[in-house]
Amino acid sequence: MLPQLRTHSPETGTTGAQLRVVAIGGGTGLSTLLKGLKRYVMTTGLAGTGHPAGHPTISELCGIVTVSDNGGSSGRLRNEFNMLPPGDVRNCIVALSEDEALLSRLFQHRFQKGSGLEGHSFGNLFLAALTSITGDFTEAVRLSSEILLTRGRIYPATTTSVELEALFDDGTRVCGETQITSSKGKIEELFLVPPDVRPLPQTLEAIAAADLITIGPGSLFTSLIPNLLVLGISEAILESPAIKVFVCNLMTQANESLGLSAADHIRALNEHAGIQLFDYALINRPAASEEMKAKYALEGASQIVVDLEAIEALSVCPVMGDYLDEGLVARHATDRIARDLMALMARSPERQIARR
Repeated sequence: MLPQLRTHSPETGTTGAQLRVVAIGGGTGLSTLLKGLKRYVMTTGLAGTGHPAGHPTISELCGIVTVSDNGGSSGRLRNEFNMLPPGDVRNCIVALSEDEALLSRLFQHRFQKGSGLEGHSFGNLFLAALTSITGDFTEAVRLSSEILLTRGRIYPATTTSVELEALFDDGTRVCGETQITSSKGKIEELFLVPPDVRPLPQTLEAIAAADLITIGPGSLFTSLIPNLLVLGISEAILESPAIKVFVCNLMTQANESLGLSAADHIRALNEHAGIQLFDYALINRPAASEEMKAKYALEGASQIVVDLEAIEALSVCPVMGDYLDEGLVARHATDRIARDLMALMARSPERQIARR
């Protein structure tokens, strides 16, 4: 067990390691994390671009993305073309792309008008077209990744069309991601419908071979937990020799995690997975500005309470750092998160990161 890292410490021990990294999540959280991690990816025999000296590099980077969205452009394409929702996958492809300029902007372009086009992003339509041509959403994702020269692979958590169903504390049940996020009350448990969906074999292989597995940041019940409900994923994480890290959200989220502390997030993930998932948790230390707090308070949301003793009681080592970037909303500082993940791995036991 590594020493507990209550404050950020950039020093490293073992250097030169080449890591296999699997990042699990959805929404903007996963794409934000992937954007930082790709700086450490080896490309054509060369070290990752712009990463700090002395840190490990990444030989293989894989994103596992939830596919339960039923709203917006993704929901419309899902209903009209009987395909998996492409939005979260598109964001991850763009985050991993070599060129974040024109092609990435093209994939993220959202039409503001036009009968049938309004609200759709070009990337979603592109994935829909490739899925129609190939007859395979996973192949469409692979081809899109090749076009954008991504520094990693993206896999949907499952290729089966699924819906989310939530049981609330008052006994009511609500089906559909959009409907769940707009409901009031506290979610007690989440289910997949149908419940017996399976992941791609490549997903299980990536988890088994990983040196580092991250879960989060992202919406607790609609971006993170759905991945763990896919048959075999939680068991694969448990059996993997990888170091497992929870990247904690910055703020609570209306209708999903209001009132939940950092330890509450970890408990909910453990309970739905049926296992103890994490070795470490990366948690933001600085307070948000008064302006940002006031903005979130309008939705009843607030900065997540960091209950260190409760986290440690779950056998999770908290790693505190400066991970908050403030803009129109609170976002994770992708470079600082990625840097601290690599620093954490540099100090991990050699049997974990030098076994390849």
